[in-house]
Amino acid sequence: MFTKLSNQCSLSESALAIKSKRLFMKKLIFILMLTSVSSFAVSAQTTPSSNQASYVRPTAEKRFKRFVNDTVGPFAWVGVAASSGISTIRNEPEEWERSSKGFGKRFASSFGKNVIRNTAIYGIDEALKIDSHFYRSKKRDLGSRVGNAIASTFTARTASGKRTVGVSRIVGTYTANIIAAEAWYPPRYNWKDGMKSGTISLGINSLFNLVKEFAFKK
Repeated sequence: MFTKLSNQCSLSESALAIKSKRLFMKKLIFILMLTSVSSFAVSAQTTPSSNQASYVRPTAEKRFKRFVNDTVGPFAWVGVAASSGISTIRNEPEEWERSSKGFGKRFASSFGKNVIRNTAIYGIDEALKIDSHFYRSKKRDLGSRVGNAIASTFTARTASGKRTVGVSRIVGTYTANIIAAEAWYPPRYNWKDGMKSGTISLGINSLFNLVKEFAFKK
């Protein structure tokens, strides 16, 4: 009986820990989304912004090269490997196990999502004649640079350089994660898990943009 009660307590603690983790992630995502909307609203009121005035739409050749580089370039492979390594350490999904074989499955999964996401982004960008590429802020104050990094996740640029809703990245990110959850993840996963993963991916993209904004010169 004591063992049974102990097991029940352990399960309750695990459930509370999972619930607490999910609540934290929801709060983090909400803060990122709120900050992005605020940044977008502020940037939209500046006419024209310094970024807009200096923007020159890349040629078709350059846009295609960016797509290829983002999909199978050196940094793309590093990102896929890093993501797979972290997932293996955390053993997510646990059905794939924490092993070399499990790492291989996660690597293939991450690469597949990367291909789907970038293909969708490139295709929608070309169809709508917008540019989802990240551009560092021309302003040097902290607030503008942070705002630009976060807003860039959810916005794109028109041919004139004006910010617009980043349909390509949003649709591409959610599509990749939903397809993965439905097509090759373990049976217990479904489109809802894909939606959650997509939201987290957009948040992570904002963090990467912050690194690009402050760590890289070009």
